[in-house]
Amino acid sequence: MVRSIKKILMTGATGYVADQMLPTFKEKYETVLIDTRSENRRGEKVENVNIVDLINPDNSSYKDLFANVDAVVHLAYKRRSGDPIEHFADEKENVEMAYNVFRSAYEAAVPRVVMASSNHAADWYEHALIHNRKIELVEPYSLPLSDNFYGWAKATYEHLGFLFAAGGLGEGVDGASGNLVEGNLGNGRKMGVVMVRIGAPRILDKALYLDNHVAFKRDLGAYISPRDITQLFTRAMETEAIENEYGVPWQVVYGISNNTRSFWSLKSARDMLGYEPEDDSEIIFAKEIEELGLNEGKLGPL
Repeated sequence: MVRSIKKILMTGATGYVADQMLPTFKEKYETVLIDTRSENRRGEKVENVNIVDLINPDNSSYKDLFANVDAVVHLAYKRRSGDPIEHFADEKENVEMAYNVFRSAYEAAVPRVVMASSNHAADWYEHALIHNRKIELVEPYSLPLSDNFYGWAKATYEHLGFLFAAGGLGEGVDGASGNLVEGNLGNGRKMGVVMVRIGAPRILDKALYLDNHVAFKRDLGAYISPRDITQLFTRAMETEAIENEYGVPWQVVYGISNNTRSFWSLKSARDMLGYEPEDDSEIIFAKEIEELGLNEGKLGPL
């Protein structure tokens, strides 16, 4: 079943990922666009962008933008700086921004939020297990474990999304300080949430991998093409029933193409959303693969 969608709100509307989807979305839907700037990375002006700081906890300046919206697509992100141990401050603000988006959508009775997570929400499995051949596939519902603050933030987005989908945020006492048996479930509405763990939504430039063939092989697995990411986000917004096996309208899906070298599972994206990726990085980047000699013997743990 497909939901009827007329109006969507997109954050991070001048960013690289949004740039790939906006042409299609503008044709299909009425769009409300939010970002902190009005120009994309090419310096081109993106029309009708509302300049908004979503990190601001006082949503009085932007909450009205969420009114009468059928779906929210959250792509906005504040870049981190400094050494890894210092990334907490920036990523904490990204978590706060995600909360502000969820809450604004919840209070405006938006039925669906589709949020950009990342394969890094569970990248510990990749770093510690996949490349050492201890497991073959990362599943979307494995406990999200990361070894860096970027991944930690994305995993926290997913946990926040579950809170807003579970139905326990209405008036009353919660299950931590009040009713320890039933919590507050049933006292709030269940907002549909789809978390998309995006892989590598970019052209894989051979020049960046001349001295690191293993990284190229890894990114061939993570690649997602513009038409596939557009299809996936469209299905995440339009699919009617997204309840998990426990009746919670919350899904985690990997955002990659149908790549030969992938080690992330597309099962939930296929089964729950009907995602049918059309592209394979092995074909798209066949020339680069041949020129780098990736098919001439083993070049690394991938």
